[in-house]
Amino acid sequence: MSENKKAEKITAVKGMNDILPQDSHLWQLFENTAQSVVQSYGFQQIRTPIVEDTALFKRAIGAVTDIVEKEMYSFTDSMNGDELTLRPEGTAGAVRAVIEHNLVYEGPKRLWYTGPMFRHERPQRGRYRQFYQFGCEAVGFTGPDVDAEMIMLCRRLWDDLGLENIRLELNSIGDADERARHRVDLIAYLEQHEALLDAEAKRRLHSNPLRILDTKNPAMQEMVNAAPKLLDYLGEASLAHFDGVRKILDHNNIPYVINPRLVRGLDYYNRTVFEWVTDALGSQGTVCAGGRYDPLIASFGGKPTPAVGFAMGIERLLELMKEAGEPQQPNLCDVYLVHQGEAAQLQAFVLGERLRDAGLDVIMHGSTASGAGSFKTQMKKADGSGASFAVIIGEDEVANHTASVKAMRGADGDAGQPQQATVPFDDVVDYVVDQITGSGDHHHHVHDEHCNH
Repeated sequence: MSENKKAEKITAVKGMNDILPQDSHLWQLFENTAQSVVQSYGFQQIRTPIVEDTALFKRAIGAVTDIVEKEMYSFTDSMNGDELTLRPEGTAGAVRAVIEHNLVYEGPKRLWYTGPMFRHERPQRGRYRQFYQFGCEAVGFTGPDVDAEMIMLCRRLWDDLGLENIRLELNSIGDADERARHRVDLIAYLEQHEALLDAEAKRRLHSNPLRILDTKNPAMQEMVNAAPKLLDYLGEASLAHFDGVRKILDHNNIPYVINPRLVRGLDYYNRTVFEWVTDALGSQGTVCAGGRYDPLIASFGGKPTPAVGFAMGIERLLELMKEAGEPQQPNLCDVYLVHQGEAAQLQAFVLGERLRDAGLDVIMHGSTASGAGSFKTQMKKADGSGASFAVIIGEDEVANHTASVKAMRGADGDAGQPQQATVPFDDVVDYVVDQITGSGDHHHHVHDEHCNH
């Protein structure tokens, strides 16, 4: 390569985004909140591989769905010829793991997962080709109680995240034989109105007519609203299950709307289906979708085992969190270490470790191409870090075995008239901890808790 030719820049793959440090606090807030909510209901984490056998998704999602036909990242492993796929959703892998490791042998399990999923669709606001989901699966529970518990768990999560304008839509899609009876009548009805069907609906008429009810096409709304309703075809057991879910939600004052057009495109869903929707994100209003899928585990070759779950797209929830008023970016550290000269730097390292041992977050000033920088430059950095204290070590401090501790924020948290104290080197940790805990400022976490985050 000639000297003056600039190396070509490589950019991220389209639809796959970097999450930058200025956004990471929002992600962490969501993840920590979601984890604490699901743990409060007894859910345990499961982590499955990002890559699975392509056959898993073909069987789980159905070979003739849009996801499998157009959106999956599938490839042949050049090492051994295996047909592999980047997971487009989380349920299939979790269910495979449940069967493979016989997880429900000693009793039902409540599981949660989070991580990246992959779909090759047109990137748009809140929808990406690598996107992140958070989801729960409760496996081995038959009754309506766990369906209702899942819904209540979501409600608690919205409350804890400070999200208000998310509403619950509910439906029951019954069992396979009930859907089969409904399907016959639905197809007959749609055929009578074939002139109104758009190309998409015509394509689905015989393969997946239920999805036509879900259409967003304004020209079809009136016709679809008058279509035979699946709820009218439910037998006694399905209706009792649905009533059980509603009774628990009603008793706990959880508002919902029954939406008879709420369906699932995948065959393995049965009985309860629900969605949490919002108007704050334009037409793409669903932030969380869930439902019962009792037939799935048996269709994977496991013993028939009931299950219910939900998944939510994290990017869309972060959009809502921003709309609701973004929480402040937390300070980068509690203490910023300022030092001048080699001996001072060595002392600063010792002090930094001691402060961290006491549970504090510490940033040590690091040198750049232009050197360590003057005290003034370093103090500017200390201020920008949001630290409560700057601890300063220069030649005088080294000679006297002391450090200067400067409060960077006044009593009200602003950079008011800061006080500065000279503290013997061995007493600095106790002094800073006393200042932080004694000031009644609970933002600071001088204890072991933040080792658990």
